[in-house]
Amino acid sequence: MWPFANPPSPQTPLPPQSSPKGFLPKAASHSYQKTPYTIKFSLHTPSSETSTRPVNNNHLIQILCNRGHLKQALLVLSGEPNPTQKTYEYLLLACARENSPSDASAVRRRLIEDGFDQDPFISTKLINLYSQFNSLDDAREVFEKTREKTIYVWNALLRALALAGADEEVVSLYREMGRSQIAFDSFSYSHALKACAGSERAVREVHGHALRRGFSSCVHVSTTLVDAYARLGWVSFSRRVFDEAPVKNVFTWSAIIACYAKNGSPFEALELFRSMAGANVLPNSVTMVSVIQACAVLLVLGHGKLIHAYVLRRGFESIVPVPNALIVMYAKCGDLELARRVFDGIRKRDVVSWNSMILGYAIHGLGREAIQVFEEMVDSGVRPNIVTFVSVLGACSHIGLIEEGQRLFESMASEYGVTPIAEHYACVVDLLGRAGRLNEACEIIEEMRIEPGPAVWGALLGACRIHNNVELAERACEHLFGLEPTNAGNYVLLANIYAEAELWDEVNRLKKTVEEKGLQKVSGCSWIEVKKKIYSFTSVDELNPQIELVHALLVKLSGEMKESGYVPNTKLVLYDLNDQEKEELLLGHSEKLALAFGLINSSKGETIRISKNLRLCEDCHSVTKFVSRFANREIIVRDVNRFHHFRDGRCSCADYW
Repeated sequence: MWPFANPPSPQTPLPPQSSPKGFLPKAASHSYQKTPYTIKFSLHTPSSETSTRPVNNNHLIQILCNRGHLKQALLVLSGEPNPTQKTYEYLLLACARENSPSDASAVRRRLIEDGFDQDPFISTKLINLYSQFNSLDDAREVFEKTREKTIYVWNALLRALALAGADEEVVSLYREMGRSQIAFDSFSYSHALKACAGSERAVREVHGHALRRGFSSCVHVSTTLVDAYARLGWVSFSRRVFDEAPVKNVFTWSAIIACYAKNGSPFEALELFRSMAGANVLPNSVTMVSVIQACAVLLVLGHGKLIHAYVLRRGFESIVPVPNALIVMYAKCGDLELARRVFDGIRKRDVVSWNSMILGYAIHGLGREAIQVFEEMVDSGVRPNIVTFVSVLGACSHIGLIEEGQRLFESMASEYGVTPIAEHYACVVDLLGRAGRLNEACEIIEEMRIEPGPAVWGALLGACRIHNNVELAERACEHLFGLEPTNAGNYVLLANIYAEAELWDEVNRLKKTVEEKGLQKVSGCSWIEVKKKIYSFTSVDELNPQIELVHALLVKLSGEMKESGYVPNTKLVLYDLNDQEKEELLLGHSEKLALAFGLINSSKGETIRISKNLRLCEDCHSVTKFVSRFANREIIVRDVNRFHHFRDGRCSCADYW
């Protein structure tokens, strides 16, 4: 039995606004009869006569659906004995627009009565609809009960499962399609690739299948392949697919730019953006987010401002992910004022907007401001999530707000329903460890409800480095060496702790272990933007044409600083060298080279901005403080953890880092 109420009575007409245009004259009086549906009207003129005209109910239902009157369309449907396929298509589309699962269920019950549940076209529409409602069980049921499964029915379920993150089920269904000898189309490969992007084997399998069937050159397949290999970190594979694609649209370009931006190659991302412009392909908002992220990584404020201007010209500022990325970019480039202006200009802030602003204050060591934004976020009705607490707890850690941090950590589950994950525990361990409360940090680790991971033990090791606690450092490394066997950084950090304690035998033992295992320490690299150009430096950089001038300036500055009390921290050099040789190695650190280059090539009084891929070392921190006073410059250095603002011989971190 059709579940809706009785058909509308002749005395209960539809509201005037729902009357289909052209069906009723303005001055008409009308009434509805039961099936067959008719409209009676009389024109109020002396010559008019009452007439009756039959109305096609299917057509009326479609018009009502188009105009947003789903409920009235359903009432008309209850009196129509022979709905058509097109009518059900319109009804399902209207249910999607109205986001109404209850109406969708009612429509489905009726179409089953009418036998349309075996129509592959309608089944496809139903699966897409249930995907929108996140009703995977219903989508699976429709698929299973459809006897004639066309490629469109298969693709609809593939897409639904992929969007829901059921990756393993997507791969399983894809393989079932192969066993059933279904004729794949390009969308089959695209949906499958989106789901299996985290599996090397699955990506290669789908790619090989697409190649053999001649679909790899389809633009959306090649675009998805670029993205799939990018998620695996296989940048060269992504680039090869991109270069071989016969057709590249805005999505293909966006995918390869995102690939480089998210895999540690921001220079290449910006170069590709220029190439995209040269190819006369207009970027979209997704492209701009990746380009902005690349600027944030490189700490290139000048480039970032140019990109912002382009965003404004193209009208992308109203698409929330774009201003969210701009907030992070300005914050990471050291301009919190501009970050706040972008934040204040967003009309409808989502949780990412708030998180971005909290993160901005956090990385600049402005913990109290970060907490204030967090409180404003809660007051505005936006519920904090996992990322929110990572940012605000990190903000507390950077300046030692222990009580505030502990209070926020304890409130996560009780007040906001957010279950702590490893990153939150790592923040609390870092918070307590930096403050010297190492025993309490260990208690937090012992009481964890989940297994401590590298982030937690790494936070403890970092605290041991600050307070030179050899015993706890060794305990942390016992876990880290097992969890991250190829991470040379843990060995180097422990060696630094041994060196500080003058345990040179242990230092040599660790160095030998690293050599035997063939581990490679990540090389330090620093970037600086001068006159809208980006320059990079490494500790062994001899390619820069001004490198001799840079070294000469550093030697000169070193001599002047020594006269004012500077003592090089040669304990950081873990080689059997004399003090003079160790000092020369310290002067070759990438951030010092970038600093000297900035002093030579920038105008007097101009702020120098440097970005580094590793933690700023203690000696470079001391040198930069001296230089900021001698040169009367503001120097902003962003390392892997946070920002350091140097001015008049002092740092914003107050040496608490």
